[in-house]
Amino acid sequence: MDDTLYGTRDKRGNWTPNKKPQRAPIFIWPVQPLKILRWLPGYLLPWNAAYFSVAFLSWLYLTPSMDTMREFHASWILMILARNLGLTLLFYGGFHFLLYIQRRQETNFKYNAKWPDIDNPTFMFGSQTAENVFRTLCIGVPVWSAYEVLTWWLYANGHLPYLEFAAHPIFFIAMLVLMPVWRELHFYIVHRIIHMGPLYHIVHAVHHKNVNPGPWSGLSMSTLEHIGYFSGVLIHFIVPLHPIHAMFQLVHAGLSPAKSHVGFDRMVLDEDNAVNTDNFYHYLHHKYFEVNYGERRIPLDEWFGTAHDGSAEADERMYKRIKAKKWARGT
Repeated sequence: MDDTLYGTRDKRGNWTPNKKPQRAPIFIWPVQPLKILRWLPGYLLPWNAAYFSVAFLSWLYLTPSMDTMREFHASWILMILARNLGLTLLFYGGFHFLLYIQRRQETNFKYNAKWPDIDNPTFMFGSQTAENVFRTLCIGVPVWSAYEVLTWWLYANGHLPYLEFAAHPIFFIAMLVLMPVWRELHFYIVHRIIHMGPLYHIVHAVHHKNVNPGPWSGLSMSTLEHIGYFSGVLIHFIVPLHPIHAMFQLVHAGLSPAKSHVGFDRMVLDEDNAVNTDNFYHYLHHKYFEVNYGERRIPLDEWFGTAHDGSAEADERMYKRIKAKKWARGT
């Protein structure tokens, strides 16, 4: 599959898709029902459906019973940690193996033509991938698992509001469908805060060492950022929901960064087919730092003037905004 049919490559070899990021039709006025209906399958398939499937199967077969989780025991806590490590290795390692080790499509559809740094003192061990893997497996997954263990213990002991499917089936399903939207809203709020003032250097600068991100970059963060990032599950401490909602949210938070940082616009299957990873919007955030703090379903960046679609016009708006901010600070 020829990437020049879908985008352009500059003199440095960097690739930009022809199709610009667009806001979801649910936020376009006046309401356009047909566009929303055409958009909905792409919202559910393939990625959100895949994350939910993993969450559902993990809840059924790889999670101890609530009776078991009424008391803290190393056996079931280690089981959850091992399961999350396995899922992370499968998802992140799978993307990395196919695209960065096998390099099965070389730089076809790769935004940045360079490969991850392997001799850069900025990174732990001098290697971008090694640091990313270490921070993901040794910090990210334990923090994810700690939130999950606490959530299950609270549910098992009746300390959290609980929703049964039979009592409110429509609300139950609606909350499953909206869980990625909540994830996006929570991500934007936390992400925007940690870009402010000293918090950026204390909390977020580690993640932004990955100017040219790869799959393992997604959860390569400081410990404080991991704690904030996975805190979206705390909504279950207030809103009556089922544990499967919590599992879906945690799995989504744990696994989706691999896809959103993969660095390729599409994963080529054969000469005629490819899976769209649709992560150009967030790639631009890593490239320019002060744009695209959220994702595209909720157009928060458009509303607050920080959206960037990869165009020269967006570049000009960004530079004017940054210059005005520096002038206002007297720098």
